[in-house]
Amino acid sequence: QVQLVESGGGLVQPGGSLRLSCAASGSIFSIPVMGWYRQTPGKERDLVARISRGGSTYYAESVKGRFTISRDNAKNTVYLQMNSLKPDDTAVYYCTAVPGAAIIWGQGTQVTVSS
Repeated sequence: QVQLVESGGGLVQPGGSLRLSCAASGSIFSIPVMGWYRQTPGKERDLVARISRGGSTYYAESVKGRFTISRDNAKNTVYLQMNSLKPDDTAVYYCTAVPGAAIIWGQGTQVTVSS
């Protein structure tokens, strides 16, 4: 069973930066796909970014050019570097892992962008 532990969320001013981390643990050697979703109150979770084990990436248009997803395959850890943050980026960010057919979710970490 894969478990995800997230860190790096917090309060930041507009234009600032945060780096989210998500470490996967359990009886698994590698995870083909890892990524990040985000959710605001009353809304569904939206895909922010995704990265394959080989380094292929996908970004939502709203974050393209500002966010960078990366991973350390040896540690099964995924990162989300968030720059030029906007108030609209405020959300709970959820790490995801796709070891096979199913998606595993992290507990979520709050990101608040406000002056």
